[in-house]
Amino acid sequence: MNREEITAWVREKGWSAFRGKQIFEWIHRGADFDGMTNLPKDMREELKRTAVAQPVSIRMHRRSRIDDTVKFLYGLRDGNCVEGVLMRYRFGVSLCISTQVGCRMGCRFCASTLEGRIRDLTAGEMLGEILAANQFLAAEKEHVSHVVLMGSGEPLDNYDQVIRFLRLLREEGGVQLSLRNVSLSTCGIVPAMFRLAEENLPVTLCVSLHAPTDEIRRKTMPVAERWSIQEILEACRNYIQKTGRRVIFEYALVDGINAGEAEARKLAERLRGMQCHVNLIPLNEVRERKLKGVREDTVTRFMKILEDEHISVTRRREMGDDIEGACGQLRRSVVAGDQTRGAEEDHAKV
Repeated sequence: MNREEITAWVREKGWSAFRGKQIFEWIHRGADFDGMTNLPKDMREELKRTAVAQPVSIRMHRRSRIDDTVKFLYGLRDGNCVEGVLMRYRFGVSLCISTQVGCRMGCRFCASTLEGRIRDLTAGEMLGEILAANQFLAAEKEHVSHVVLMGSGEPLDNYDQVIRFLRLLREEGGVQLSLRNVSLSTCGIVPAMFRLAEENLPVTLCVSLHAPTDEIRRKTMPVAERWSIQEILEACRNYIQKTGRRVIFEYALVDGINAGEAEARKLAERLRGMQCHVNLIPLNEVRERKLKGVREDTVTRFMKILEDEHISVTRRREMGDDIEGACGQLRRSVVAGDQTRGAEEDHAKV
């Protein structure tokens, strides 16, 4: 609930309106109802019976020995789990969050989509990922300053809840995070990209392009059967015009598919003149897939071609390699372990 909705709800309960503000602010500090010490005890007990303060908890975490990246496995109240990744940069602490349990987009280079979409996350659960991370960071006197919607799920496939989450982020008395510090990644759901441009939410739009032609894109991304690159680029130009913000194109380099000199030149031709940036990603290989990453000299050559064509480009910094940093990997390993333990317990009972 946003602050106005909580205030209306407490009034319906017969409580004073100012209690809504108190509850809202406590929730956004990561508190549960027992911790809301300026509320009467009987009110706290009623809240525990009728409401949920924090729908997300950190089930486990892994800290990288290489770069201090932290991988979270978040537990949800229905027993499902999703992932988040905490990354430290010079500009602050960035948290990559999930928007769905699993994903139905079917991209061949992603572990999140292997079992399909289980369900959407609510706006409260997405916010809960941030609040749990802030609680984790409190001992280090840090907090999340940037949010990236690039974890499990396709954000624009959960459009209404994602938009509600973004509006909650900037609520007074809450996390109050500038939406200019938020990046939203999509594989290219064109109608939703046009809708997003009308929301007056200045987030950075990141598009998982991964190919310069439709023929190549169809090899790894089923969504390419529905919307062409030309349609995606038209939606991007519209987003740039409406928001004044540049678009980021994510491009995972896959050996033998999209990483050659010809593909680099074709990509530059498609993007020339657009207010955009290309983020080159050396493929993080997924055990269940047969796609292979590229050598470092291939990354360097691809980058140089784009630079020579005056396309803004960087190589994504690889983080969390030693803790299964890529989205979907940790969740799959833990879920598989839970299933194995469950089967062993059932066998023991028999």
